[in-house]
Amino acid sequence: MSVSMAMRTPASSSFRSRRSSFRVAAVGSPQSHVREAVTTTSSLSSYGMVNAALGQPVTRTPVWLFRQAGRHLPEYMQYKKDSGKNFLQLLDDPKDVAEMTMQPLRRYDIDAAILFSDILVIAQAMGIDVTMPGGVGIQVPNPLSAPEDVLAMEKRGALKPDVSGRLSHVIESVGLIKQTIADENRGVPLIGFSAAPYTLLFYMVGGSSKKNTENGVRWLTEHPTESRVLLAALTDWVVEYCIAQIDAGADMVQVFEAMGEHITPELLEAFAMPCCREIAERIRAARPGVPLLCFARDATYANVALQQAGYDVVTLDCASERRGTREALAADAASRGVEPCSVQGNFDPRLLHRDDVGDGAASLEEIDEAVRQMLEDLGPERLIANLGAGLGGKEDTAKVKQFVDSVHKHSADMIAAK
Repeated sequence: MSVSMAMRTPASSSFRSRRSSFRVAAVGSPQSHVREAVTTTSSLSSYGMVNAALGQPVTRTPVWLFRQAGRHLPEYMQYKKDSGKNFLQLLDDPKDVAEMTMQPLRRYDIDAAILFSDILVIAQAMGIDVTMPGGVGIQVPNPLSAPEDVLAMEKRGALKPDVSGRLSHVIESVGLIKQTIADENRGVPLIGFSAAPYTLLFYMVGGSSKKNTENGVRWLTEHPTESRVLLAALTDWVVEYCIAQIDAGADMVQVFEAMGEHITPELLEAFAMPCCREIAERIRAARPGVPLLCFARDATYANVALQQAGYDVVTLDCASERRGTREALAADAASRGVEPCSVQGNFDPRLLHRDDVGDGAASLEEIDEAVRQMLEDLGPERLIANLGAGLGGKEDTAKVKQFVDSVHKHSADMIAAK
């Protein structure tokens, strides 16, 4: 499959009159994002992560990890036990959120904090019940079952964003995290994040990432009008949520399109990509200069389209071809006379598993060599080192530390040698 995607825009006639379009500039139009070449270092950030995201010089490759806070950390498990709270309950208290966010920074020499939160907080804010029964992941026990459910949400005002009212605890958490980073003299940026609209729709109509996974596509194909109404509303929520995080102190924003496995390339382009384009366009217009990152997990064939949409960083998952991705992004950028975006990824987290888990577990020496190979393949600049999938709780903290330290060591040597 080609790394690039055809750029098609759904016909506006299929939208409800209230949402006549996704308000997205066509790729290649005068309004589409243009990435300027970096010619000076006068605008360098004090954060290496921000510089790498914007394609500016760095002395070493910055690194953070998907799900860097959570189950793989003994201190996280102890905190949950001592507090008597489950994951969702921790998210309700900004003090708990700040503590969870800070834990990995105290253990590893990582280059960014990321807000400890969940991809479904927007769904919760819209009145969707979200539970965590244990052992089966996050669940939506009463998913939307018919198009009339979307109309009911619209009637009760759930489609209109109310970030300050419904997600104020998250925004308060962002401010508290920034203060804690300063108090502890960590000197790293904070990454805010949100799920992308299709990922939210997927859970809202299917209820789980394990069961009823066909429901997302079924809604897009059987109820396209209502799907677009819901996606347009979710886009508004995501934009306002991300901007609120930025205003509270987030230095970068990551958008997770986590359900690429459960949508066809054609439907991704017709339904999901217009939302991602609009998110980038509106955040960039409202808060220029804040780096925007996107991870289309299991759909990284869309990375060229995401670059065209204006994301500063696109992400490779474990299956992505490293050199091929760089080449495709460079070719697209050259064809438009702009600089290519930066990339993020894509170390295999199975190498970090504890030895008793097996399933790909590597030695410290093997991890070091795998890091060196990743940096050789991707190059140490215009790169944010990360995993190709999130930490799942089976990892050895010594191996995670080896990964982080190896990224810094090898990349510093490579950049110094240039």
